[in-house]
Amino acid sequence: MEGIGWFLSIILGAIAGWIAEKIMKSDHGLIMNVILGIVGAVLGNGLFRLLLGGTAGGAIGQLIVAVIGACILIWLGRLIRNRG
Repeated sequence: MEGIGWFLSIILGAIAGWIAEKIMKSDHGLIMNVILGIVGAVLGNGLFRLLLGGTAGGAIGQLIVAVIGACILIWLGRLIRNRG
């Protein structure tokens, strides 16, 4: 997550993972929510840069980007699991 510290990244990652979990009607634990949120933020920021040439700023913008990225990760995980 761009421009914020590690502690705030973990907090926002947990919140983003939890929100994505609710949106995608999934069930994960706290640690998985943090991982989904942080990795989702990296994925989301990469996609936003690729598609839009930039990314959202501030904690709220990064939270939104992380939720979108985490939802994509949950969707990809389901897609891979269903094919196997």
